[in-house]
Amino acid sequence: MRPGRWVLGRLRGLPAAVGYLAMGGLTALLSMFAVVGLAVVGAFCLIGLGIPAVPEAVRLVRRLVGVDRRQAARYLGEPIAAAYQPMTGSLREQLATVARDPANLRDLGWLVLHAVTGTLVGSVAILLPFAVLNQALVPAYWRLTPPGSVTNFGFTVTSWGTAFAAALIALPLGWLALQTPAVAGLTARTAAALLAPADGAELAHRVAELTATRAAALDAHGAELRRIERDLHDGAQARIAAVIMQLGLAEQLRERDPGAADAMVRTAQDTATAALAELRDVVRTVYPPVLADRGLASAISALAARSPIPCVVEIEPGARRPAAVEAAAYFVIAEALTNATKHSRAEQVSVRLAGPPATLTVTVSDDGIGGARESEGGGLAGIRRRAAALDGSMVLTSPAGGPTVVRVELPCGS
Repeated sequence: MRPGRWVLGRLRGLPAAVGYLAMGGLTALLSMFAVVGLAVVGAFCLIGLGIPAVPEAVRLVRRLVGVDRRQAARYLGEPIAAAYQPMTGSLREQLATVARDPANLRDLGWLVLHAVTGTLVGSVAILLPFAVLNQALVPAYWRLTPPGSVTNFGFTVTSWGTAFAAALIALPLGWLALQTPAVAGLTARTAAALLAPADGAELAHRVAELTATRAAALDAHGAELRRIERDLHDGAQARIAAVIMQLGLAEQLRERDPGAADAMVRTAQDTATAALAELRDVVRTVYPPVLADRGLASAISALAARSPIPCVVEIEPGARRPAAVEAAAYFVIAEALTNATKHSRAEQVSVRLAGPPATLTVTVSDDGIGGARESEGGGLAGIRRRAAALDGSMVLTSPAGGPTVVRVELPCGS
């Protein structure tokens, strides 16, 4: 490559390189504090006091490292995947995840390396261009300053000879400044090497996710079957048995007391009507007929109309989604509205359905007191399991004082 073209290429890449390394200098300062904080947590862990803080410390590290990962990916122009094992469940389960997830060790390695080198490299990257400019301009301004006030690399500029000698120092400094894009590229590649998942880790993480999703789907399916069986056994089946008994009694009373027999038949008819209504309720919980007959928009509008809290529905127009996705969205909204009615003390709830054809996004928000938390066997945990069964996700945001927002994304397989 011709020297002129090489210099021009480096000059073009210089602003982006300086910006990347300068941002790295800032995150390196944060990395120093993070390393010190981790050391303190580790010290307290030796006496048992720091153990509960370990998961939160790891989450903070992941966020900080995520900034460096995104910056490196943006500079390199290629994505750097983040494959972490999710820290959920009890404290013991979260600690086990921290111990076995190799990504945490890679994050720690980058954190220490970046804390040691990032600030120095960032400072040099910022100062070098100014140093080059200063040296090149020494002949232009040394006469304008008080005698002996301009010093350069151990000598004082007192004549035109020393002024031009100072200007010549701009050449090696400029050459060093032109190396900034190479240093930035090396830093970004180092970040990518340390922060990207190891070979096979992303696949293993995905397999683990799918295994957990399948287990959750099987658990949810089993719980649904048990609920349906319980509803049929305790409700419709008991009423039908009562109808049979009442008709038998009416048969016995038909000749002795026709009036009592007629009353018994009417009672049996009422019981049969109630049994039919319960059967319809059970069928509705399996797959609401309104979904098949009128579509998801009408079904959600019907849910909103029955909500004790005033509910606003916003649905982006679009094609019908797969039946399983529409059913999941329906039950997610039904459960979220039930939770809001029971716990939120809200005055208004809003439901929004949107998203491209490949994903249906359901957002349910209320203006209540907030503070909603997932609990085992609770409605929010049920929403998460239902979303996970379709390889979807749920995000809950509920600060104290509100508002509470439940956002569920459901893949549509298109």
